[in-house]
Amino acid sequence: MADAYPDINLAEFIDHALLNQTATSEHVVQWCAEADRFGFAAVCVYPVHVPQAVELLHGKQPQVCAVIGFPTGATTSATKLYEAQEAIENGATELDVVINLGWLKQGETEKLHREMAEICEVAPVVKAILEMSLLTDREKKAAVEVCLDAGVSFLKTSTGWFGGATVEDVRLLKQLSNDRIGIKASGGIRTPEQAIELILAGATRLGTSRGPDLIRQRDTLEEKG
Repeated sequence: MADAYPDINLAEFIDHALLNQTATSEHVVQWCAEADRFGFAAVCVYPVHVPQAVELLHGKQPQVCAVIGFPTGATTSATKLYEAQEAIENGATELDVVINLGWLKQGETEKLHREMAEICEVAPVVKAILEMSLLTDREKKAAVEVCLDAGVSFLKTSTGWFGGATVEDVRLLKQLSNDRIGIKASGGIRTPEQAIELILAGATRLGTSRGPDLIRQRDTLEEKG
């Protein structure tokens, strides 16, 4: 599959994720260097690592993305908003925000909308993490409607903690959103073939910690082809 689509530049789709709980400053240096070398779209880090990542990537192509309310989405709205504001003040330009799944399942969509809309007001790019594997079809539809109305820039399939991205999920999000905003597929992306299938299904970003491996595998396949 990978060598069948040589015109797809995988690197420009990748959010290079460093979301291991034991990540150190040395890891941040490595991830930022890799993002710059390969030309990834962004480095995705916890808020505590944002200042260092911003400094390392100053004047370079990759954006700095911070996760908010990660990985459960169950912190209070005030906490999420402060976390978002601090990340932006520290130089992040994108936020991956886990929605409150409990509110969604309880039908409290007004609370969910208010929370996401407030965060969208302080950040130029917000990706709403929906955790598709934990939702019913009805809840997926409701989540998309709320997030679109709140002003998010991307719909993200998952944190990767409760199941990975699937082609079916990407296609569904593309359909439910009427192709109006970006779609980020995240979790379990291990091969360039899988990455390309997700892109062809409609993904405009790929969240993965394996970005360099995907590029190397793709290059190897092209050389053999």
